[in-house]
Amino acid sequence: MLQLHFTNDTLPDNVSTDFQNLSKFSEQQFVSLTEILYQFLLEPKESERFLRQLTEFAGENGMSAGPLRALMKSVLLLPHGALKRNLTAEQVKADLLSLGLNEDKASHFSDQWRIHYPVLSRLAVGQTLMVNQLVDMEWKFGVTVGTSELQKTGNIFLQVNLFSFLNV
Repeated sequence: MLQLHFTNDTLPDNVSTDFQNLSKFSEQQFVSLTEILYQFLLEPKESERFLRQLTEFAGENGMSAGPLRALMKSVLLLPHGALKRNLTAEQVKADLLSLGLNEDKASHFSDQWRIHYPVLSRLAVGQTLMVNQLVDMEWKFGVTVGTSELQKTGNIFLQVNLFSFLNV
């Protein structure tokens, strides 16, 4: 089992295969795909553009769009996990090498990670904080007491109600 920085979970077999297939792309194709990927990561609401760019890339390079989308879905696991765990470019590169990407491509991807990480982490924090805004909070503290011939019984409880405004 691979020990990776970006996840503790066991990855499906297809993820490792997808990264090995990514290694088979030419340097120019890999750079183009990396550019498309980071553009999507920086503007996550532009998923239609991302899918259109992948379809165009597949057409220009004589491949099917479906397998390319599946490959990119696997590749996206790494930056999402890396963001959650605040990984450095070196850790990202180590994971890419472990997954079967060659040295040059892993270096290019991790260099792009180093460049874009500050903006990506700010976007992630912004999205996390804006999911639900707390509007009000109500709390109750209580104690229940009871006795029996055998022992004293009782519970202490704290009840918290959070009221939030949902950003949909």
